[in-house]
Amino acid sequence: MEKRITIGLFMDSYFPMVDGVTMVMDNYAKRFKKFANVIVFVPKCAGKEFDDSKLGYKVVRCKSIKMPIVDYSLPIPRLDRKFMKELNNTKLDIVHFHSPFALAKVAIKYGKKNKVPVIGTMHSQFKQDFYRASRSKFLANILTKKIIKTFNKCDECWAVNKEAANMYYKDYHYKEMPRVMNNATGMKPVQDLEKAKDMINKKHNLKEEEKVFLFVGRINKLKNILFIVDSLKILKEKCNFKFKMLFVGDGQDEDELKQYIKEKQMEDDIIMCGRVMDRDMLAAYYARCDLFLFPSLYDTSSIVQIEAASQGKPGVFLEGSVTSGTVEKDVSGYIVENDPNKYAEKIIEIVSDEEAYKKVCENVFKDVYVNWDDKVEEVYNLYLGFINKNKENNVKN
Repeated sequence: MEKRITIGLFMDSYFPMVDGVTMVMDNYAKRFKKFANVIVFVPKCAGKEFDDSKLGYKVVRCKSIKMPIVDYSLPIPRLDRKFMKELNNTKLDIVHFHSPFALAKVAIKYGKKNKVPVIGTMHSQFKQDFYRASRSKFLANILTKKIIKTFNKCDECWAVNKEAANMYYKDYHYKEMPRVMNNATGMKPVQDLEKAKDMINKKHNLKEEEKVFLFVGRINKLKNILFIVDSLKILKEKCNFKFKMLFVGDGQDEDELKQYIKEKQMEDDIIMCGRVMDRDMLAAYYARCDLFLFPSLYDTSSIVQIEAASQGKPGVFLEGSVTSGTVEKDVSGYIVENDPNKYAEKIIEIVSDEEAYKKVCENVFKDVYVNWDDKVEEVYNLYLGFINKNKENNVKN
């Protein structure tokens, strides 16, 4: 029987803070433990307690400092002797980090010292984040160069789709084209489609013949949510069919979105559903919708678009968005100019051609939907290849 490898996963924030990257790493860890030893190295969340025992895998946390204004804490692993001692006394076969900051640096140092492979995943549009925080292109470029120096120390880096890979290679100047490693979802196709649709219809008083458009995610202007309202206002004036828009989620800009909907006189057409924690209920929302509207220019590869694909529902993205890199235009999704008029016109075009729409629904399920079980098995086999190659190189040297 082959020896179980020990995998170290590193990230600069974790539960109780929840974002897309947290969910990716959690899904990795939960599934790795079936055929490997897995240890997650993350910071404590300053001022917030979390019971790691309910995660079902080992978690080692370092001290952190509460950051002013933002929700995130600043990890200080190198100043935490207990954390560093536990890390250095652990025999890892491979390390994989999911954010290129403090925890990535200790992961890289561990990998080089112990001669084990180091993998880094590129999840975010960091230059955009840095510019938004600083309003300085100069500073954004300097900070982006710093994180690329971190990624360049890896044995290999992965990007979450082809557009993100191109961005890191051509714009951020990573040393080589990253491997594309798409995200996945644990959501399964609903078994009783009519029952799921009927449940959402009754919950929100929807008519069977109404077209339903859906957004799932944080209610944050960064996600371009006001663009959706603008597009639907135009759509209402131009289309000859009834529709409802469902926003599923909560967030800091919820009140502003509600006010904007009121200003645009779209209260009868748009429903704020709040956050949906029940996964079966969330799957039912995807099953009921006709289109998943996701015009975000901020995200790289949101898991919600893969969840929509699990129910055979295509997304409508914007040209130039990294999220659009997950689909093929008019084959497994829709990509539209960054213009509310064009976005509205595209929705009318999609709704008007039932046969073409059905083909796209089939393709998005076939090409975009990936279950975490299959994805993690792929990642695990790559890990084994890196570990074996690394051992051979160490023997030669």
